[in-house]
Amino acid sequence: MTQNLSEEQLKKKRRENLLDDATKELNEWTGDDTAVEIHVFRMFSEVFKRHNKDDADALFIVGTKTTTPSLSEVSSAPVKPWVFSRVLALLGLSFALLTMLFLVFHSNKAVPGMVFIGSLAVPFSLAIMFFEINVYKNISVFQATEVFLIGGIASLIATMVLYQLIPSGNGVDLVSALTIGFIEETGKLLIIGYFINSFRVNYIFNGMLIGACVGAGFAVFETSGYTGEFGLVTLFVRSWQAIGTHTIWSALIGAAIILAKGRHKPVQGKTMVRPKFLRFYVLAVLLHAGWDWQAPTPLLADFDIQKWLIIIAGWIAIFVLIDAGLREVRTLQGQHIIN
Repeated sequence: MTQNLSEEQLKKKRRENLLDDATKELNEWTGDDTAVEIHVFRMFSEVFKRHNKDDADALFIVGTKTTTPSLSEVSSAPVKPWVFSRVLALLGLSFALLTMLFLVFHSNKAVPGMVFIGSLAVPFSLAIMFFEINVYKNISVFQATEVFLIGGIASLIATMVLYQLIPSGNGVDLVSALTIGFIEETGKLLIIGYFINSFRVNYIFNGMLIGACVGAGFAVFETSGYTGEFGLVTLFVRSWQAIGTHTIWSALIGAAIILAKGRHKPVQGKTMVRPKFLRFYVLAVLLHAGWDWQAPTPLLADFDIQKWLIIIAGWIAIFVLIDAGLREVRTLQGQHIIN
């Protein structure tokens, strides 16, 4: 028994060391050299607590001239988003009722609503989460909605233009998957860069929010299109998978742009060739390619193991960037830089 326990402890230690090595490497991309401790339950601890309407209202009135805090008032405490879970629950309940309407009463009129709500639920809720995480509170709900809607559609248009210029293949072999990852992440990148310049934002959390909103919009409209083409089964599959796809990948790219562009400087062509940007951009492309690629190992396809590994990898990178964002707050406050 003792021997078995020791082996289990050894395996746990190896997993911890592997995670520490991964977060340390990713954190070096942000300019630090330490491993990042990932506390999932601490971050989402507020989800399970009771909150009143005033708490939620306080979140959604930020981003105006009178509600944007000064840098000295910005919190560098660990982020604990929770409103997104209520949004997800509301959309999930709506989807369940529409599904009941379709299955029990055989009403085809429920299908458009199912497609809309099912496509929207997870990506939009994630966008709300990144809105909560933006501790600077300098982007309003209206701006975030603008990026979500216009940015999502514009990134699809940019992607379609790139598809016309670059042959993408069948989408399942490795070269084709890499090409598709490059095309779609680059299409979103162009729109993310535009909005970062348009809003003149300079903080990691700002870049993550704008990237997440563009990616969420892209995901919603893409899933709606695929559902119309392939049916409701596609909707059910892509709905849960959205927890680790376009919204997350685009958040990585948005943060990377901020890391690379320099404070109070616009996004330029030279921003895109700097290592701080390229590393996270390539990571997003590889995660996207890995998602589309049909690996020759059948085991990876069983129980969606390949998908789950990519989701976990993407979220590890997000946690590292959240840590970098909080470190940025502390650094700026220590330097007494005025917002």
